[in-house]
Amino acid sequence: MVERFRAMMVTKEGDAQSVGFQEIAVDDLMSGDTVVNVEFSTLNYKDGLVLTGAAPVARTFPMIPGIDLVGTVESCESGEFAPGAHVIQNGFGLSETHFGGYAAKARVKSEWLVALPENMTPRQAMAIGTAGYTAMLCVMALEDAGVTPDKGPVLVTGAAGGVGSVAVALLAKLGFEVVASTGRAEEEAYLKDLGASSIVARDDLSGKPRAMAKENYAGAVDSVGSTTLANVLSQIKYGGAVAACGLAGGMDLPASVAPFILRGVSLLGIDSVQAPIERRREAYKRLAQDLDLEKLESMITDVPLSEIVEWGGKILAGQVRGRAVVDVNA
Repeated sequence: MVERFRAMMVTKEGDAQSVGFQEIAVDDLMSGDTVVNVEFSTLNYKDGLVLTGAAPVARTFPMIPGIDLVGTVESCESGEFAPGAHVIQNGFGLSETHFGGYAAKARVKSEWLVALPENMTPRQAMAIGTAGYTAMLCVMALEDAGVTPDKGPVLVTGAAGGVGSVAVALLAKLGFEVVASTGRAEEEAYLKDLGASSIVARDDLSGKPRAMAKENYAGAVDSVGSTTLANVLSQIKYGGAVAACGLAGGMDLPASVAPFILRGVSLLGIDSVQAPIERRREAYKRLAQDLDLEKLESMITDVPLSEIVEWGGKILAGQVRGRAVVDVNA
């Protein structure tokens, strides 16, 4: 008898999208050399877009959402991972062109997988997820650009969200003075507990950008884009840098070239979906070393997969603080 398991499936007929559970078998999954018994996934902004159909992220239907997963290897044809090994996948087309993590099993390519660090639990790995892994890529990019704690404060926008929360905690532990920008004043205590030294209201970065403003920050991690990013760029000190990884505020950039050519500011684009596997391994090595796991715990909300559609709307509305860990078997 063929083993069947539960999967959340997004289907589309014409312009109408529907989301619901189906019982499927491994043979119904997309191609790959490795079968993973999934334990946890996450809820990211992109997941919210797929679940609600608010943007055309999924490029083929039907689609199993979930851009992250962690679990144990059931089988691996390449021999890269032994059965029972714990592995993580972020991106590489999950929920876009390849079935994602919102199912009890996944079949993927072994070259997409990273071994779970020894001092990290599967739940912690998904508390990090794409958002936290992206935050680490941002921090690494700022370091590569020469941004160091002695050069001044670092700004984090969208600080109460997934990327922002992990970025604040990472930067604070690395010795940076962290300024957190958020539109949720009620999250001030949460952000300061993560390590932020001060809070900037989102509205302070949402006005019409000036070509150049006062030099306030040595660097920044931006997950918002649009006008916010333009305002951030105008306030970066000479030789500083901004790691840009999100577009919650929009894909446009109403900025001037002045910060780039008069202050030598660098805008660093951060891609987490197709980042090379060696960069991913380095990011997880750094996360295991540099992220305070007690602070990570304070970011977590546990969400059963049975409630994920409702939570998809919440994350798009800016109502999710920190990281949502999805138990795919609940």
